[in-house]
This record gives sequence, structure tokens and C-alpha cells, in this order.
Amino acid sequence: MSLDPAKPVAHDTPQACTREHCLHAFDALYCSLTDAEPIPPRFPDEKYPLFVTWDIKQRGEWHLRGCIGNFEPMPIHDGLAEYALVSAFRDTRFRKIDRSELERLRCSVSLLTDFERGDTYLDWTIGVHGIRISFPHPSLLQPSSEAPSPLSSSGSLPRVSSKQTFSATYLPEVIPEQGWDKIEAIDSAIEKAGWRHRITEDLRRSIKLVRYQSSQCSVTWDQYIQWRHEMTH
Repeated sequence: MSLDPAKPVAHDTPQACTREHCLHAFDALYCSLTDAEPIPPRFPDEKYPLFVTWDIKQRGEWHLRGCIGNFEPMPIHDGLAEYALVSAFRDTRFRKIDRSELERLRCSVSLLTDFERGDTYLDWTIGVHGIRISFPHPSLLQPSSEAPSPLSSSGSLPRVSSKQTFSATYLPEVIPEQGWDKIEAIDSAIEKAGWRHRITEDLRRSIKLVRYQSSQCSVTWDQYIQWRHEMTH
């Protein structure tokens, strides 16, 4: 992440993300799947790190359908359109979204702000901050000179793989939705980063954590298609 967390990305607008941002992202997907002409955005082309999330309604409940973003501040006119398609078509956890799913979709946009380095892996607040963690392969760590904590554990570590640095993120809303405490969220992020072995307290202490905040908004298909009808008639 080239974004310097020592210099928080902050904007004066209390609610940075608006309905128009989500409509623009939804429009990018709709036009990609239908060959319709996109509606030019009417909001300022400010720079933000951003994520676009697609959910689909199944049996009356929303389920994740794709979520990808970028931690590098980017002009949001092109950034939202780009990541609307990246998250719809290139999230490797899911097959590509197709036209038949449009009427069941919800689009959420998260504009990320206020990046700060955490002093420890616990230096953040559930419900306020998203977290981005990175850590080296535990076999590269120097033995700790501190007395072991109650959570510390010993034992042999697997050999160093070609991937010696791991990283993952959770947006601020994810952790409360999952009902995790801080340790559960950190351990889940460690696993999300690709670590498939035992999680020790020494591994947690090796984490470099960046906390950030998010301004989020969502629109459903019905809201989008009503907007598009109003804008084209």
C-alpha cells in the first residue's frame, strides 16, 4: 500500500459517500452487460481509496456477490466505474455476475478515509475502523525477549514459502456484521491473508496494522433503474 498512513486521507464532507456514487457504479455494470450508454456523473471527481461491493438477494436475504477495491486514492469518476466491473467480474471467490442477476443486486460503495497506523494489532475500535494488516512469515521473526503472554505458544514452524509477507483487510462494517471481537477479527484476517497454520500470539504481535474509516452508501436495482429512467426521459 503506497498510501502513507501517517498522513490520514480526510475530507471535509461529513458523509463523503452519497447515493449518486452508488448509482454511477451500478450504471457501469448495467451498461457493460446491456450495451446501454452510460450516464455521465454529476458529482465532483475527488480522489479516494474506494471499494465497490455487490450483494445479491437470495431467499429474502442479502449475500455477498463480489467486493474489490483499491487503497490508492484515485479519481472517483473512473475509479467507481472501474471497480464496479472489477468486483463484478474479477472477484476470484465468485463467478462473474451476469445480466440475469441484475434485478436482484444491491451496490454498495465505500470511500475510505482517515488512515492511521495502529500502535498494536489491538489499536482500533470495532464499529468505527476498518483494518488492514500485514505480517512476515513467522519463521523470519526474531525470538521475542519478552516474557510470554498467556496467549503465546511455541512449536516448530513450517518452512518459509515463496510468499513471505501476508496482508488482508476488512472494511469497518464487516466486523460488527460478523459479531467478532478483536482477536477473532484479527485471526480471521490472518487466515484471509493466506496463513494456513497455527496462529500464535507472537504472530499477532508481528502484525503491522493500519486502521481507517469508511463512508458507505448503498442502492438496490429498483432504486437504480428508477434513477436511470428519470435521467434518460
